[in-house]
Amino acid sequence: MSTPKTPGPTSTLPAASKAKKEASELTEQAKTAARDVAQNAASAAKNQAASAKSSVADEMSGVASALRTAAEEMRSGSPQERTFGQIAEGLADASEAMRNKDLSEMVQDVSAFARKNPLVFLGGAALIGFAATRFAKASSTQDPQIMLGSPGTEPHGDFS
Repeated sequence: MSTPKTPGPTSTLPAASKAKKEASELTEQAKTAARDVAQNAASAAKNQAASAKSSVADEMSGVASALRTAAEEMRSGSPQERTFGQIAEGLADASEAMRNKDLSEMVQDVSAFARKNPLVFLGGAALIGFAATRFAKASSTQDPQIMLGSPGTEPHGDFS
């Protein structure tokens, strides 16, 4: 009866070494792939942020222009004319600052302002939130009568 040959301790070393080397190579490939994906995602996020920043700056510039036009049509020297003019200038300055700064600088500036003036920052954030909510409601494409269930409209679904 023959006994099966068992590999000796020296024959497992090359296999173990080869497996470690392959595992190390796979790990490096995975790290490189993950690094590439992260760089691509960061690049896409930067591009999206730049596009959004440009869009917001254009919108602010348009609002400033509309406020200037409104101020010009008001009685010269009136409080409303001065207020609209000041707001228009502030928006125009903010629009230019937004165009000339990158996102990280803007975040640092807002953060510094929030630390120095927390109540003003929170109040401004609340006002922006209210304005955004009103804008979203005003630009809603749904018919309000359908939403309220006015007479003559059929409900969607069986609620009985």
